[in-house]
Amino acid sequence: MLKKDEWTQEELFKYTQLLKADGIRVVLIDTILKPLINIESIIYNPFEMKEYPKGTVFVFYCDTGKTTKERLNFYRKKFPDYICISLRGGKGYWRPNFQLQKEIEKNV
Repeated sequence: MLKKDEWTQEELFKYTQLLKADGIRVVLIDTILKPLINIESIIYNPFEMKEYPKGTVFVFYCDTGKTTKERLNFYRKKFPDYICISLRGGKGYWRPNFQLQKEIEKNV
């Protein structure tokens, strides 16, 4: 899961729960100044981001997911102590009412 370059919205929710159980935080990073509905995110700010514990997972998003995926190597060099991933489809594919089904949670 942490070796992937991008996560879908479903993977974001599922992996966030799994990693939280292991004490690893997942932070959604807004690179376009357009917050997503029904989920907490922070605006891209390298100084603030370096305050998070090492090993934190940063999931970057833009309008389509293409730009953040192309910039992953840049983000990984800038934040070598963190895990950097792109949100597949970005804001354009975000489903504000999407929820994990209980059946899916049981299979995790």
